[in-house]
Amino acid sequence: MKNLRLPSYLVLLALGLAPMSFVACQKAKSTTAAQKDDTSVAIQTAPVKEETRTESVFTSGLISSDIEARLSFKTGGIIDKIYVKEGQKVNQGQLLATLNLTEINAQVLQARQSYEKAERDLQRVKGLYADTAATLEQLQNVTTAQEVARQNLTIAQFNQNYSQLRATTSGTVLKKLMNEGELASPGAQVLYVAATGQQNWVVRVGVSDKDWAKLSIGDKAKVTLDAYPNDAFEGTVTELAQAADPQNKLYEIEVQVKPGNKRFAPGLFARAEIIPNESHTYSIIPIEALVEGNGQQAFVYVVSADKHTVKKLPVRVAFFDNQRAMIASGLEGIKEVVTAGASFLTEGADVAVMNDSDTSK
Repeated sequence: MKNLRLPSYLVLLALGLAPMSFVACQKAKSTTAAQKDDTSVAIQTAPVKEETRTESVFTSGLISSDIEARLSFKTGGIIDKIYVKEGQKVNQGQLLATLNLTEINAQVLQARQSYEKAERDLQRVKGLYADTAATLEQLQNVTTAQEVARQNLTIAQFNQNYSQLRATTSGTVLKKLMNEGELASPGAQVLYVAATGQQNWVVRVGVSDKDWAKLSIGDKAKVTLDAYPNDAFEGTVTELAQAADPQNKLYEIEVQVKPGNKRFAPGLFARAEIIPNESHTYSIIPIEALVEGNGQQAFVYVVSADKHTVKKLPVRVAFFDNQRAMIASGLEGIKEVVTAGASFLTEGADVAVMNDSDTSK
């Protein structure tokens, strides 16, 4: 068997081409890496911080009294006398107004006379029945008539008593709606009286179901009034509605306000910041880290473990504080989120982290 020997010029040609092939391979790899760097999105990240705080509820309403009475006569008639004026202080039980009692007194007298006659008839028939001169049916009839007459007298006396208005609480006459000599129909409002002591001022406001769930009786509040723009008043939640208003779907709450040395009046506009007793721990990130927000739902991007790609995570936003987003859930165990460049990213995108600390090196 013959040994095959390559011509010397072919060996030299092969040796000359080997370095050139190695250089070409290296250039191809460099070109691929450069192309990859060109497609990477430059981003910046920010640390995720944690903070324990309460989420205040902000609302507004009108100052009013916690005890209000819109006084009216039970029966109709001519107003004979009104003894008070608007703004006047009154005491509980004080006589405020009366109707002309001419007609009402006549009705009481008529009812009393009818009752007295029915009583006499009853006694007479009882005697006759004892002597067997009257039947049982006759006795039953006059007994019924006497009872009806007695009830009519009670009604007339009741109407007579409620032909005058007395203060149901100590406070102030806020409004006089009718004057002397006017005809007041039954139930028509004549006087509006409200308690105006230090402990009687409240703000009644409506809140959403989400805010209602955060609150409880005894929560503290800070109340400000347009009438006193430089003052803040202490408040406490005293009532929480257990059903929503069917018209506006809001839950009414009552905040008791301490006026201090200031003068309050019903109808003053008030703003309230209610601080729930319950606190929560939130993850805090810059607002620009959020993408694709919809209500309380949003997404953020975080750098993957390989340091070159990103992952898209859903988060739930509790509320915003200036330029910070308070995240209720979704960032557990996450140390950093993408801020600058987040709006240009997609799931798994190649990135190049360009934080200030990195670029300064």
